[in-house]
Amino acid sequence: MTKYKELSSLKRKEAVFGWKLVSPAVILIGVFILYPVLYNIYLSFFEVSLTPGQSNKFVGLENYRRLLTDPTFWNSFGITLLFVAITVAGSILVGLGVALLMNKEFPGRGIVRALILFPYVAPVISTVFAWQYVLMPLNGPLTILLSNFGIMDITQDVVNNPNNAFLVVSFYSIWKNFPFIYLMILSRLQSISQDYYEAADIDGANGWQKFRHITLPELYYVLGSLVLLRGIWNFYKFEEVYLLSKEARTLPIYLYQTAFTGIPDLGVAAAIATVLFIVMMALITVYVKKVLKW
Repeated sequence: MTKYKELSSLKRKEAVFGWKLVSPAVILIGVFILYPVLYNIYLSFFEVSLTPGQSNKFVGLENYRRLLTDPTFWNSFGITLLFVAITVAGSILVGLGVALLMNKEFPGRGIVRALILFPYVAPVISTVFAWQYVLMPLNGPLTILLSNFGIMDITQDVVNNPNNAFLVVSFYSIWKNFPFIYLMILSRLQSISQDYYEAADIDGANGWQKFRHITLPELYYVLGSLVLLRGIWNFYKFEEVYLLSKEARTLPIYLYQTAFTGIPDLGVAAAIATVLFIVMMALITVYVKKVLKW
């Protein structure tokens, strides 16, 4: 790497000017991202006091020991991984299928494309209330329909039932977020040269062969990036899960309950957040190197 002192006067001025341009962003990142992360790690080694004037007590790795020996943590961790796997795979598959359909010409396609985006652009609170209404015991439209087919008991509260809440939240997340996947995939589909498909037609390739050997390879990095983004977002997903059903005990819900309900334990909560951060950074690093090959 060229040392700063070895640069010409003009190059030095350009380097200084470049740092001046990026310094506001660097400062903002340091203040609003780096400092909170480091302070959270710092708190994870203390028994945090909520009493004014009383200092925090250093406990070393005790918070991590308590956390890693807590069965509730491991249960929430497993639920979170399963939630991420189901919602990412589901939203990718639904988004891909819808994008392939919307890439074909048919009357009213523009209107349908716009309507598909509604779940994603609608406020979370309004869509959560809508789901709670259609799944309401006794009077919910979907509850009545499913009970008529003998699929479920009309008196069953599937949203707040611990046995069903996880699936409800997972289906909601897929429905809410697949339009983003669809939009990204559709934009890539429309940029694929039709010459590839015409050449495949000449060679006698069927629809599946064209999808497998042309479409999927062209979508590889788009799909890979979408899996990464949705995986990160869903790993930390809180508001959708918490508003729809508090019975889906993912790690963000467990963290919230540890920090703000009952007897708050901010030290353990900080340890949970730190573990979340470490696990996610490790998964991202492996994924980026092995799958995206960046």
